[in-house]
Amino acid sequence: MTDKFQIVGSLLRPEELLKYKTQIEHRDDIQYPFYDHFEGYQQCETEAIQQVVQKEVEHNLSVLTDGEFSKSLWHLDFVWGFGGVERYIADHGYFFRDLDGSSKYETRKDIGIRITAPLSGKNHHFIGLFKQLQETAGEQQTKLCVPSPSHIFGELSWSDNMNGADAVYRNKEELKAGLVSAYKEFVADFAAAGGRILQFDDCLWELFADDNPNSPFTGEQVDHAEVQKLATDFIEINNTVIDFGHSLGLKMWTHNCRGNYDSRNMGGGSYAKIANLFLKQLKYDRFFLEWDDDRAGSIEALEVFKDRPDTEIVLGLLSSKTRTLDDEARVVRLLDEASKIIDKDRLLLSHQCGFASCDGGNELSEAEQWAKIDQGQKIAKQYWGQA
Repeated sequence: MTDKFQIVGSLLRPEELLKYKTQIEHRDDIQYPFYDHFEGYQQCETEAIQQVVQKEVEHNLSVLTDGEFSKSLWHLDFVWGFGGVERYIADHGYFFRDLDGSSKYETRKDIGIRITAPLSGKNHHFIGLFKQLQETAGEQQTKLCVPSPSHIFGELSWSDNMNGADAVYRNKEELKAGLVSAYKEFVADFAAAGGRILQFDDCLWELFADDNPNSPFTGEQVDHAEVQKLATDFIEINNTVIDFGHSLGLKMWTHNCRGNYDSRNMGGGSYAKIANLFLKQLKYDRFFLEWDDDRAGSIEALEVFKDRPDTEIVLGLLSSKTRTLDDEARVVRLLDEASKIIDKDRLLLSHQCGFASCDGGNELSEAEQWAKIDQGQKIAKQYWGQA
């Protein structure tokens, strides 16, 4: 086993579990976690998680997840679990770039979030799920993946939740305070449940890269001072919760994503353009970064980590979006380039993202997924020389 190869978190769901997830997607008359509405759903999910954890062990993974089988979407299930939240089917989904690189591709539409009361992270369903993961994993390390506070702040602040006289939060400052409080409640419960590694996933950093052609924050008509203020808010929100997690003895990790839905992506933007913001200033112990294609730009963006000797960087040089194995020569070349900037012992290897950020998953089979994981293990063992 090598700990130098890691998975970001999610894995392809089995068909019997997807049957329940598909029904959930098209209904907003039911409440999270939905078990009471579908006979056999909870048992199916529990058994599927137990089976996938065993597969992770068989494929020599050193940090285990539940494959995110308990989620329908990588971020919104977590928000659905907050007190004070209602879910609904929106007029449209998120828009991704289709495989031709130019057309729009619309996601599922059950993405509406309505705040009905002050947000609370107490007694969150994810804590019970994590306890089940721990029990299944035994002595092996586990991690829990949830969306970053700043990502959820971004989505909620761009919604209509602060409009109207009866709004729970009347402005962004009130929303920020309420969200941070809810996250702290959840983090405290996670630590009390025996959690050790909490990973915040984040998809919004590249909005602030001025070489991102898909960002609404680029162009001459944009108020750049306002954009800079929002980036600062994002960093402060995350660091407040990261500091709290550290005070409880947790390792705090992050994965930065450029969008991952049915093998499609959300957009571009290089790390060099945001390195002095999100890479340099966020206080995470480990960064999972995406370098599976040219959108991320030069690996030289890692220069900002030189003065952070305790920070680990997981290079997402492999692709979870493709059916074929990855170009090993390219992976080794980029590892060599990164090792000239950051000490080799601080680097790790992964796919750029999970295999199923949302339950439908990327366009490959389970067999192809595990073959790609085995390839990652092989490259890591050869590169770092671990048994």
